[in-house]
Amino acid sequence: MAVTLSLAGKVALVTGGSRGIGAATVRLFAKAGARVYFSYRTAAEQAQELTAECGGADLCIGVQQPLDSAADGRALVNAAVKHFGRLDALIVNHGVWPPRDVGIDAMDEAQWQNTLSTNLHSAFGLVQCAAKQMKSQAPDGHGARGHVVLIASTAAQRGEAFHADYAASKGALISLTKSLSSELSSQGIYVNCVAPGWVETDMSAPAINEPATLKKILAAIPVGRVATPEEIAAPVLFLCTPHAGFIAGEVMNVNGGAVLVG
Repeated sequence: MAVTLSLAGKVALVTGGSRGIGAATVRLFAKAGARVYFSYRTAAEQAQELTAECGGADLCIGVQQPLDSAADGRALVNAAVKHFGRLDALIVNHGVWPPRDVGIDAMDEAQWQNTLSTNLHSAFGLVQCAAKQMKSQAPDGHGARGHVVLIASTAAQRGEAFHADYAASKGALISLTKSLSSELSSQGIYVNCVAPGWVETDMSAPAINEPATLKKILAAIPVGRVATPEEIAAPVLFLCTPHAGFIAGEVMNVNGGAVLVG
């Protein structure tokens, strides 16, 4: 018999869903049968194209929503639930990575605050509101009320010189994953984390497109290349299906072995 990764009848919210990993996740979840609500900040044209590609507003819809605070996160969850009536999967994918190297002694407080507000504070609002919604829902046939997947980074685990703000914010998401898993698993809400390394996205393009920087990047990836967005989206989908029903509080490294290299 065929094995399928189906999310038929489920509703998913994907943040930062118009491009890169987020767009790949939206497409894959839609193909798996989920109705998908996703946010974007500025890429309106890409969001409209993705919505049409995935079946239109009855099945998939993108909304422009800044995610700079916990209040923004709560507002987005509430809007998704209002549109589709429930929430079964939250994918916290959005984030900022300031591309310019800045030592900690030169980093201004505005950069630090902006990175943590976007990458961490909004995530708090998202998971807070999503958990409340999921608790109100009856469990499915596998005992699950919902799934949360936080997108962290290799930098969250081994740090990243000259990008302390980014590494700190993503490291906090790993701690949040473990805390929420301990708190929510017994209630049928499964929280896990996917930790990519370098991926072909608009955010990483300034580094990847610089030959000297790319050479250093590839030297630290045993697989010898950067990932495609689809290679990150697939494990995210898996973690939201019954096939991952005994996985909770896990950090799934999807980085070509980079986390193992010093």
